[in-house]
Amino acid sequence: MQLPFLDLLIFFIYLSGILGFGISFYFKKRTSLEYITGKGRLPSWTLGMSIFATYVSSISFLALPGNAYQGNWNSFVFSLSIPIATVFALLFFVPLYRKLQSPSAYSYFEERFGLWARIYASVCYLLTQLARMGAILYLLALPMHVLLGWSIPVIIVATGFGVMVYAVAGGIEAVVWTDAVQGIVLIAGALLCFFVILSDLPQGLPQYLEEGSKQGKFSLGPYAWNWTESSFWMVLLYGLFINLQNFGVDQSYIQRYLGAKNTLEAQKSAAFGALLYIPVSLLFFMIGTGLFVFYQENAGSLPLEIAKEGDKVFPYFIVHSLPQGITGLLVAALFAAGMSTLSTSINSSATVILEDHVKKYVNPKITDKAAVKVLYLSSTLVGLISIGVALAFNGVESALDAWWALASIFSGGILGLFLLSFFNFSAPRGPAIFGVILGLMVISWISLCEFFPNIPLPRLHKNLAIILGTMAIVLSGFFAGLLMSTKSTQS
Repeated sequence: MQLPFLDLLIFFIYLSGILGFGISFYFKKRTSLEYITGKGRLPSWTLGMSIFATYVSSISFLALPGNAYQGNWNSFVFSLSIPIATVFALLFFVPLYRKLQSPSAYSYFEERFGLWARIYASVCYLLTQLARMGAILYLLALPMHVLLGWSIPVIIVATGFGVMVYAVAGGIEAVVWTDAVQGIVLIAGALLCFFVILSDLPQGLPQYLEEGSKQGKFSLGPYAWNWTESSFWMVLLYGLFINLQNFGVDQSYIQRYLGAKNTLEAQKSAAFGALLYIPVSLLFFMIGTGLFVFYQENAGSLPLEIAKEGDKVFPYFIVHSLPQGITGLLVAALFAAGMSTLSTSINSSATVILEDHVKKYVNPKITDKAAVKVLYLSSTLVGLISIGVALAFNGVESALDAWWALASIFSGGILGLFLLSFFNFSAPRGPAIFGVILGLMVISWISLCEFFPNIPLPRLHKNLAIILGTMAIVLSGFFAGLLMSTKSTQS
C-alpha cells in the first residue's frame, strides 16, 4: 500500500529535517575527544533523551504492542527492573567512569586483567552492535515495506546510508541532539495513537479497561518460578541483568556519562533516560491492549494473516485506521526509533575501534588530526557493514530469534567479567579467563540447544543465558582465584 501524499510529505519533511540537523554539526571544528564525548558540554536532558532513545529501537516500537496484542503485559516486567539497575548506575557505575575519564568503557578491563580483557570485551561489543544494527535495519524495513511500498533491500540501503551520513558527519553531538528530537517525536506519536484508539471505541476508556481485564491482557505473567517459561520473576531477573549490562559495560552509555558537565549532571541524565523508558514502554503495552480491544470491537477488519503476527498489527492500524497526517507522524516515529539506535551504535563502535584497537596496538602515537580521520572512516565502515548484515537477514525465517541468539553469544559474558573485576579486587588474570570460558559455554548451551535436539541436555528459557552465564563467570572466577591464592599461601 502507498501512503497518501500528505503522510508522505510529513514523513519526508521529518526525514530531511533530521538529516539536515545532524549534518549541521559537521561544520563545528572538533578534536577526537569532542567527536566522541562532546567534551562535557552536552546538557543533561539531551543526554537523558539520548539514553532513552537508545533503549527504544524499532524492535520495541513493534514488538511491545505486538506482545500485548497477542498475550499480556508479561514483558513489561523488564521495565520494572530498571529502577534497581539505575540505583547501581548512579551509586557505582557513573562515578567509576567519570573518575577514569577514558573514552572507552573497556580500558577498565585492561586495568584489572590486562590487555587481553580489553580486546576481548571490545571485540564482543563490536560484534554485538553489528548484529544489532543489522537486525534493526531489517526489522525496520519490514513495516516500511508495507507502509511505503518500496522493496526491503532498497529501504535497508536508503535507511542505512541516511543514518550513516549524519552519524559520521556530526559525531556524538549530532547523535545526542537528533536522539532528543526523535525521542520527542516518538513519544508524541505514541500518545496520539493511543488517544485515537480510545476515541474509536464506542465506550472509550471504560470499555478498554473492562475488556482488557476480562481477557487477562493486564497480567504480568505467572508468579511461580519455572526454568522454561517466561514468568514474572524470570523477566524481572533478565531485565535486571540486561540493564546492569547496559549501564555498566555498554560503550554508548559510558560515552553519555562522559558527555555531561560533571558527575551530578551525568547521574541526572542516566536517571532521566532510564526512568523515562518505564512510562513510555507502558504506553506501548497500552497501545497493544487497545489494538486487541479495537479489533474485537471491529471483528473482521483485521486480515487473519496480520492477526497471527502481532508485530504487524500496529503498522496495519497506522496505515488503515489513523487519520491522514497522524499516519505520517507515526511512520516518522517508527523511523525515529530505528534511526536513533543505529546512529548511537555507529558512533560508539567507531569510538571502540579508535580507542581499543588503533591507539592500543596499530598506532599508539597517532595524532589527534589522524584520530579524527579514523573516527570518520570507522564510522563509515561500521555503517556499511551493518547494511550488509541487514541484507543478509533478508529471507531469514525469524530475524528476531536470530538476533537474540547472536546477541547472547556475542555479548560474551562481558557483564560477568565486569562484575568479577568490580566486586573482587584481588581477582587475578588466570581465574578471570577460566570464568569467561565457562560462562561462554553456559551461554552457548542455553542459546543454541534448540538447534541440537539430539543432544541430551536440559532446555532452559533463553532469558537465562545472560543470568546463568554472568553468574558462572563471577562465581567460577572468584572461587578459582580463592583456590589459587590458598595454594600460593600454603606453598
